[in-house]
Amino acid sequence: MVMIFTLVTAVQEKLNEIVDQIKTRREEEKKQKEKEAEEAEKQLFHGTPVTIENFLSWKAKFDAELLEIKKKRMKEEEQAGKNKLSGKQLFETDHNLDTSDIQFLEDAGNSVEVDESLFQEMDDVELDDDEDDPDCNPADPDSDLTD
Repeated sequence: MVMIFTLVTAVQEKLNEIVDQIKTRREEEKKQKEKEAEEAEKQLFHGTPVTIENFLSWKAKFDAELLEIKKKRMKEEEQAGKNKLSGKQLFETDHNLDTSDIQFLEDAGNSVEVDESLFQEMDDVELDDDEDDPDCNPADPDSDLTD
């Protein structure tokens, strides 16, 4: 009986040791995988260090690309004949445009006549006094002023 008890306890201790070894190996493998994943992630974010020489060479290439793109646009605009002037440039170059709208209306017979006598006696016109209205709020677009 004593002999069996000794054997069973020895086997239990050995099994516990084996289980502990398996657990530690799994934990080490997990830590190793995490470390490898972290290093792989660091490699993704690690690029070429920027130095003055690197930056200047990149900037030269970038400026050359921009210049090439601008030249292409200019050629396309020249070929398409899209050398349009802005409104300000048109008025600065051609002073006849200042009165062209008035001449257009007169030529079309659409002259506007204003009866100035309607505006001479403004004292008779009743203007609503919104100051007395408690619902009137000039800052509010939904107030009585917009009705």
